Amino acid sequence: MDHEHRLPVVIVAGLHADARKEVVERLLRAVPDSVALHHDLGGGPDGTVLRLVRDASGTLSSGETPLIDDCACCALREDLVPELERLADGGLTRLAVVELWDSVEPKAMAEVIAGHGGDRLAVTNVITAVDPALVLPCLGNGDDLAEAGLAAAPTDRRTVGDTWARQLEYAPVLAVVDDDGADDEDRALLAQLHPTARRVAAGSGELVAAAFAGFDVEAAAAAQHPACALLPQDADEAGVTTFVWRRHRPFHPERLYEALEDLCCAAARSRGRFWLADRPDTLLAWDAAGGALCVESAGPWLASLPDAAWEMVPPVRRAAAALDWHPEHGDRCQHLVFTSPGLDRDGIEELLDSCLLTEAEYREGREAWKRLPTAFDSLLDAA
Repeated sequence: MDHEHRLPVVIVAGLHADARKEVVERLLRAVPDSVALHHDLGGGPDGTVLRLVRDASGTLSSGETPLIDDCACCALREDLVPELERLADGGLTRLAVVELWDSVEPKAMAEVIAGHGGDRLAVTNVITAVDPALVLPCLGNGDDLAEAGLAAAPTDRRTVGDTWARQLEYAPVLAVVDDDGADDEDRALLAQLHPTARRVAAGSGELVAAAFAGFDVEAAAAAQHPACALLPQDADEAGVTTFVWRRHRPFHPERLYEALEDLCCAAARSRGRFWLADRPDTLLAWDAAGGALCVESAGPWLASLPDAAWEMVPPVRRAAAALDWHPEHGDRCQHLVFTSPGLDRDGIEELLDSCLLTEAEYREGREAWKRLPTAFDSLLDAA
């Protein structure tokens, strides 16, 4: 099957199940000969996955597939791709709509389909379905998915808030359903969380156009990587604020660690990259939602690599580093973004600034910095 005749596959994701189902139904009705595939992981903790295949008229087939090694994505990969290839080989399907289960994240599945679909499948877009009135409640929910009955496997330790944030921010298209309970604050929050997304009304003709618009898996992954993520800009609308905090001086590890709880609870969503004085070569990722914070290593800063290693770094990463290059620190920087209704911008700025090295500490230099208290060892070295 040549490139032009690959089966178009659009992924529809999101924790807002009713909104997601509405988007899928609208696509099935609007696109002749379209088929939707859905793997229900509600039985995941018991080791089974239910597969449903349907079109606009109703269910075409159903079946069970086992959960592989407690890995939902493994089960989907083993079952979803062959089903899509079967539809592609049949030559009768114009669009395959992959409706992901509530807590499945679209990034992994887009990469699975693109990586295993060969010359028979083409991911034409990723759409996250959104009920604007539920954006803040989901984002602020720090419950484990298991507590909410949304765990994709017995070992799933994600939270509702961070899962929803990744679903929302990965997709280049947000399909927004009507909800009389949504207000200007809800819409402003959605716009500030993912300002580069194309927002379409679920009931509009734009939805179909978006489903076929095209999708670049590598570009989508780069846009989420902590080193070159396209983070939101400063904004203030309808009571919702996005505050961008950027500095070049490193953090004092102990002072920052003591401030973590206040910082991660200061906004509905915060993310970015930062560096610690005692770990000057490590690019650290900051990811917080629902009052829960994840801090992890995202590899080395480019400035810490030998020149010969730069050729192995993706061009998008080199370009991002060049935009913020510092004569002394290279691409090392503090770049954190906080988004929330009722954000205390001044308070966050004051707290973050107080966590940086003082002028006297900074002048002592890197050898002295390495002797600072290693407050983040428990977070970073246990991983």
